[in-house]
Amino acid sequence: MTTAIVSAMHEELAAVLALLPDERKQLAAGREFWVGHLHGEPVVAVLSRIGKVAAATTATVLIERFGVERIVFTGVAGGLAPQVQVGQVVVADSFLQHDLDASPIFPRYEVPLYGMSRFTTDRSLSDRLAAAAGEALAGVTVHRGLVVSGDRFVSTGAESRALRQALPDALAVAMEAEAFAQVSHDYGIPFAAVRTISDRADDASHCDFLRFVQEVASHHSAAIVAALLRSA
Repeated sequence: MTTAIVSAMHEELAAVLALLPDERKQLAAGREFWVGHLHGEPVVAVLSRIGKVAAATTATVLIERFGVERIVFTGVAGGLAPQVQVGQVVVADSFLQHDLDASPIFPRYEVPLYGMSRFTTDRSLSDRLAAAAGEALAGVTVHRGLVVSGDRFVSTGAESRALRQALPDALAVAMEAEAFAQVSHDYGIPFAAVRTISDRADDASHCDFLRFVQEVASHHSAAIVAALLRSA
C-alpha cells in the first residue's frame, strides 16, 4: 500500500525526507514528488504548498498520477481550545472550513451540494496515527477532535476568540488539511492528519514560527511518520 506523506512547507517535511533511503524526484503540477520507501513501505512525499486550493491540487495529483492508497498530512497548527497548548499534538477526527459561507442558499460552513460541513478522517488510520504519535513522542499530550481550516493565518486574539465562540469544539486551526479531507472523500481514499501545535493562533503566533517548525515540528513529523510505517 502506497502512503502519501504530505506537509505544506519544506521546514515541516525536511526531517521526513531525510529518512528516505532511496527517494527519486518526479515533477508534476509544478511540484516535486519524492517517491521511495520508508521502513520498507512505499511512500510518496510532497509539499502541498500553502492554502486549500494548492492542497486540493496536490491531493488530486497524488491520487490520479501516483496512485497513492492513503494520505497522511503532517505539519503545524494553531491551538484554539484552552487545553491545546504549544508543543502538543492534535490528530484530527474531522475537518471544517471556517471561512466557507454560502448562506443564505446553504447553511454557514456547509459545502454546497455535499449536504455536509464536516469531513471525517479515516477512523482506523487516525487511530494508528494517534498510537504512533503516542509511541514516538513519549510524554507529549495527543488530542483528538475537530480541526478547522481556512485561507488565512489566524494571528490575533480577536480572531481566535471569534473562532472559539463560533466553533466551540474546534481544537486547532490550520490552512490545508480540510481540502485533503474533501478530495479524499471524493475518491474514497483513507486520510488522516496530525498537527503539532506551534502557537495559540493569537497576537504572538508569528513570533519564532519558522524556528519552531524547524527545531520541533519537523522532528515530531518524522518520528510520528516513522512509527506509523513501522507498524504497517
